[in-house]
Amino acid sequence: MDDPQCGLLDRLRRGGSRWDWDRFADLYGPLLEHWARRLLPTDEAADLAQDVLLSVFQKLRSFAGTGERSFLAWLRAVMVNRWRDLGRRATARPASVDPAAFDTVVVDDPLHDATEVDARAFLVRRALQIMEADFEPSTWRACWERVVADRPAADVAAELGVSVDVVYSAAYRVIRRLRAELAGAWG
Repeated sequence: MDDPQCGLLDRLRRGGSRWDWDRFADLYGPLLEHWARRLLPTDEAADLAQDVLLSVFQKLRSFAGTGERSFLAWLRAVMVNRWRDLGRRATARPASVDPAAFDTVVVDDPLHDATEVDARAFLVRRALQIMEADFEPSTWRACWERVVADRPAADVAAELGVSVDVVYSAAYRVIRRLRAELAGAWG
């Protein structure tokens, strides 16, 4: 990992390392597959998600997240555009994709009810799953008990046999890392 304090998206927009791209795929891939399963049959959704990942890898440097245009909104637009491309190709020649499937969804935004709030919650859960392996188990547990379980730091410290400062430090480190990991994903 190059610079864990610099956001993943910022690192990728500056070129990124192999580790950064792998992390991106691990973090955002499941969200893309979730969206793709809403658009296509399960056996074709994984291909669409991979196609979108490839497109994002090629276009991420050109993403300009300004104003109301969050990265998640851009990512969703890439997904919808790739899905529409599949639909156009399916109507141009026979393929495994049923062109009628493209007629049953709202034309403007087929993921109209896939809210950014849901995507944020999905990404936070996914980032936490991935990040757990990046921390010592005692650090992770101290943070989890203090922040997620909302237990008093003194109780967590006593249970873990550490000082209250260690509990606060653990929570700070994990939360700081989570913020850096997801920096730029939304406004």
